[in-house]
Amino acid sequence: MTTLKAGDKAPEFSAEDQDGNKIQLSDFEGRKLVLFFYPKASTPGCTAEACNLRDNWEKFKENGYTILGVSADSKKRQQNFKNKYELPFPLLADEDKEVINAYGVWGPKNFMGKEYEGIHRTTFVIDENGKIEEVIQKVKTKEHSAQIL
Repeated sequence: MTTLKAGDKAPEFSAEDQDGNKIQLSDFEGRKLVLFFYPKASTPGCTAEACNLRDNWEKFKENGYTILGVSADSKKRQQNFKNKYELPFPLLADEDKEVINAYGVWGPKNFMGKEYEGIHRTTFVIDENGKIEEVIQKVKTKEHSAQIL
């Protein structure tokens, strides 16, 4: 779906997290960032993915990574998701889909023969200089940390 690939400059973004804090890509300059896009907070696949990242949070920190989740959910829904599963990383509430569109992860999807528009589960690993190191489009929700690390 996305046309971004390893070696590309990561698109700059600015959006609010679950608490209304403004977060932008430039905040992570000098640090590695795992930017993961997921379809909907508190759904089974998204919960498995977020909890797998949470359970490996220390490993990510040891390897110099920061994690940031993004979906089109409201701040309230993101806050409930973060609190319920004790997620140690911020979740962007990208209701206007600015970040989602900048990274090209919105598009046609198919579920049980029904076509609709939605977020394609995709993760971008971004280096200290804002360059994309890796794009993971075939995310294994229960083993996602292993895919990244």
